[in-house]
Amino acid sequence: MLTSARNQLSGKITAIERGAVNDEVKIGLPDGQTVVAIVTHSSTEALGLQVGGDAFALVKASWIILLTDTAGVKLSTRNQLAGTVSEVTVGAVNAEVALTLASGDVITAIITNDSVRNLGLTLGAKASAAFKASHVVIGVKA
Repeated sequence: MLTSARNQLSGKITAIERGAVNDEVKIGLPDGQTVVAIVTHSSTEALGLQVGGDAFALVKASWIILLTDTAGVKLSTRNQLAGTVSEVTVGAVNAEVALTLASGDVITAIITNDSVRNLGLTLGAKASAAFKASHVVIGVKA
């Protein structure tokens, strides 16, 4: 599959919490971390989403927030994936930062150069990628 979304995470659906309009869908990643998505009930039905089924999550790099030193921090974002900085590409204003998860999956974020410096995002640094469940697009292979 080709898509413009930099972040493509595959896994198994571990839970679906049904609602009248929206459903919460959890996708378990190979490293034990979970991606949570909020999709319409009609999308759940149209995609044939079922617990145990394969699915992938798409998240734009510009929707990713990077954090370091998360001890004692509580966030409203349902998705917080831990990883290690594996690449930093600095541009004129923004930088592209890649975090490699324990599974080998990579999460890419676009953040300001100032944030790269302030957070100490160098190769090998530990960081977490946070993003809202409503920013996740779910897909399945037909």
